[in-house]
Amino acid sequence: MNIRLLFMVGVWLSCISYSRANIPTPDKYDQVVSREPVKGTVVGADGTPIAGATVRSLSSKHTTTTNEKGEFSLQVAEGEKLLISYVGFNDQELTVSGTSLQITMTVNNSRLSEVVVVGYGSRTKADVTGSLTQLKAENIRQGVNISVDNMLQGKVAGVRIAQSSGEPGAGVDVFIRGVGSIRSGSTPLFVVDGVPLANDNVSAAGADFGMGSSDAKNPLNFLNTSDIETITVLKDASAAAIYGARGSNGVVLITTKHGKKGDPSLTYDMYVGTSKVIKKMDILSADEYRNALVDKTKDYGGNTDWQDAILRNGFVQNHNVSFSKVTSTGSYAASLSHLDQNGIVEKSSFKRTTGRLNAEESFFDNKRLTVKMNLTASNIDETGIPNGNTAGSDGQVLMYALMANPTRPVRDSAGNFTNFKMIQEFNPLYVLSVYDDRTNTFRVLGNVEANLRLLPGLNYRFNLGVDKSTSERNTTMYPNNTDRSKNGVYAQNNLKSLTTLLEHYLTYNLAIQKHQVEVLGGFSYQKFQFSGTTYKMENLAAMGTGVPPMYNPGYSGTPASPTGFAQENELQSYFGRVNYNYDNRFLFTASVRADGSTRFGENNKYGYFPSFAGGWNLTRESFLENVSAIKSLKLRASWGQTGNQEVPNKITQASYSNSATTGYYLDGTALVNGVTVNRTANPNLKWEMVEQYNIGTDFELFKNKLYGSIEYYNKTTKDPILNLPSEPLSPTASIWKNVDAEIVNKGFEFTLGSQLINTKDLSWNVDVNGATVKNTVKDLPVSQLLSGSISGTGISNVNANIYRNGYAAGSFYMIKFLGYDKNGLETYEDYNGDGIIDAGDRQVLPGAIPKFSYGLNSQVRYKTLDLAVAFIGQTGGYLFNNTALDLGINNLSTDRNLLKKYVDMNASLKNLPAMSSLYLEKSDFFRCSNLRLGNTFTFKQIPWMQSLNVYVSAGNLFTITKYSGYDPLVNTTKNVDGNQSLGVDYTTYPSTKTFLVGATIKF
Repeated sequence: MNIRLLFMVGVWLSCISYSRANIPTPDKYDQVVSREPVKGTVVGADGTPIAGATVRSLSSKHTTTTNEKGEFSLQVAEGEKLLISYVGFNDQELTVSGTSLQITMTVNNSRLSEVVVVGYGSRTKADVTGSLTQLKAENIRQGVNISVDNMLQGKVAGVRIAQSSGEPGAGVDVFIRGVGSIRSGSTPLFVVDGVPLANDNVSAAGADFGMGSSDAKNPLNFLNTSDIETITVLKDASAAAIYGARGSNGVVLITTKHGKKGDPSLTYDMYVGTSKVIKKMDILSADEYRNALVDKTKDYGGNTDWQDAILRNGFVQNHNVSFSKVTSTGSYAASLSHLDQNGIVEKSSFKRTTGRLNAEESFFDNKRLTVKMNLTASNIDETGIPNGNTAGSDGQVLMYALMANPTRPVRDSAGNFTNFKMIQEFNPLYVLSVYDDRTNTFRVLGNVEANLRLLPGLNYRFNLGVDKSTSERNTTMYPNNTDRSKNGVYAQNNLKSLTTLLEHYLTYNLAIQKHQVEVLGGFSYQKFQFSGTTYKMENLAAMGTGVPPMYNPGYSGTPASPTGFAQENELQSYFGRVNYNYDNRFLFTASVRADGSTRFGENNKYGYFPSFAGGWNLTRESFLENVSAIKSLKLRASWGQTGNQEVPNKITQASYSNSATTGYYLDGTALVNGVTVNRTANPNLKWEMVEQYNIGTDFELFKNKLYGSIEYYNKTTKDPILNLPSEPLSPTASIWKNVDAEIVNKGFEFTLGSQLINTKDLSWNVDVNGATVKNTVKDLPVSQLLSGSISGTGISNVNANIYRNGYAAGSFYMIKFLGYDKNGLETYEDYNGDGIIDAGDRQVLPGAIPKFSYGLNSQVRYKTLDLAVAFIGQTGGYLFNNTALDLGINNLSTDRNLLKKYVDMNASLKNLPAMSSLYLEKSDFFRCSNLRLGNTFTFKQIPWMQSLNVYVSAGNLFTITKYSGYDPLVNTTKNVDGNQSLGVDYTTYPSTKTFLVGATIKF
């Protein structure tokens, strides 16, 4: 059926092409000039034909446009003046002389002339009607960025990056225009060189040996950031709807580098650097602890800063070699890189080796067939620490360091690690010495794309992509003197993933006079396969005895039953788009995508996602032609719908299992297992749907002294998917279903820039971006949903986040702290007025989503010197400091350390841990995220060396904040029942301040 559909579309477009060739031009109906028509070709400065350029006679007003080869034919007389115009190029006026013209257009310096990547194609920025932002390599390669998503921080209005951990290679949370889902996450769709990636983890998760299970790593950390050419963020539904069911959280298009015109290039990039913790937690020193102690027997005579003991200066080095070339028929680019980073916590590290090859070649007459290949392979070795986000009140290795009594020495008189021999309190360095966690992940991402010109203006494209990864994680806790896996345990977790992509699509370009039309239609099929196994050994031999378990699991120990899983899902899609341009003045875009997914019910296998957008280039109008202050001005508006399918597989289908508890003794002697219903079927389940409209303007004023965009958006999530209690008499307690609730995000975004100075020796550019967001939950069919699991001594089944109608997603829900009384006791608001402070006094408090986030970027060049500085910040959000809760005043009575501020406030030891707004802190901050100073040297006496750029760089140089935790830009995953948690900080791996020295040599 798919082949028949493509054939019919091809025949239809072929007929259009034939009819177009036989449509008489308006010139044929005018008075015939007694001479041969003038023929010509319009090209760019590099000789590339310009299709769709307008050629107009200023005398007779005859007009035509160039075809896909840049050719035109026009009936004009000798001596008439022609005006040639095209968006992004300077208008050119010339006098007709002869019957054959070769016209070379020069690019103007308008930002609207830039070519930007969009879904399944590219367009000039002037032709774009949706909301998108494109970043180029020179704008994003600052500092140490292991993962691509970190490179977006502070660069794109409406995009906020929050770290789940500062550990090298760890995951981050990317929020585009707020939080739009309760259960299905907020991660955007990432598309690398035309291949949409799965949002599932591709590295194996770590085992929980009593200190929390470690999260899997960032699935994007396999890309070498030096290979990135552009990153384009599609924010509104008009831009993202072409990706349909996976575009609700926005789309990030990543393109890697290809060969460029000019001589062959060989480049070597490198940097080395050191890092340290951004800030330390303000806990008591040994002397301060002694002074605060009531029980002096807990003074052990030592003087240890346990944060210093477990933290170190990290080291990073990166080396990258790349070469590229463009030939008369194609191009190629290749690179090889190696990154080696030691984290700031002892034993943590990240090593990545990446190879990339991009090639393009053309065949047949006039480059009728073009074949492209993109291939990236990476091998990652990581060493982790026991610092899981699921650790309970007794914490993990970083919490051990913060809680450790500072009067205890690190080692005893014999030189061995001191063993506290206490429940829930251990020497953190001893824990690290008996713990080993190593992960290897190998990933290959590649695709082959063929582009065949069937007829003038009609092109067929084929795209075949593969994304394959294998990951093995070996975690060992050797026999030890703690109460955690005391007899030793080893676990090997394996994960395999394979994604295959097959796409066919046709594009057709038509230009008649002032009308330009592009039609796109295609089919896409993507299959996702995941499988994993876990092997476990218990009662291990002592560390150092024989071969380590990761190399020989059977050497010593008791095997446990292995476990495993396998799952797959498929996505079949049809998509289409029409772009219409009238005289480079009026723009219109319409798209639709139909997605069929195996994740959804029989009654809703397909979802349909349309979008519409329009634009008006006002500077093409006569009333602005002579306004010199306005170089370009465009208005645009859009509406569209996108989907979210990030839900577990098979949840629409019933699930059964055999169970002895529901069995019967049918013959009186033998028990026959009964059948238990594990999951209720719901064939009506469908996608979460996001409806969004956007109004914006793009402008360039005062000869680039001011440029940018301003826009308003309204983004509403409808039909959210929840796992809710079942109706009475249902076979299971809960069921997955869509509800009529809404999650609304709306706000304003702006990007403003200025080319303050632009001379031969000196240039200075400044760009600032900002975004507001107001988030509201509406029409939930339940009174509330909770999330944000909190850890603390004596605290269990307590959650900090709430989803309730009329409030922001993930607002905080707790009793309100009023202050300390004269005896140092905590006082709280009696919210329900019953005279008793208990759970009934919890109230909804402001949430984690910042009301305003912003970025400031500046670049200065003086001759060969270049200076770049970047700042980021946010206001209006809150964090629940779970770390501060675990470091409360009562730790003095349990031989543990605490935050200094509680002693300074004369808090009483009688205060018991309780979740309250005492631990709710503003997450406002202002940070210098990067500072880079470099100089470029050229060597005329060395003809084989083009240039040498040497630079120094500082990342996270300073942060201004009142937040008392390690970092205000954090989001620990503390989900409850699958509901997304927001704004909880539970002793995550600290963020770092980094200093680099680097060089780039071009040959």
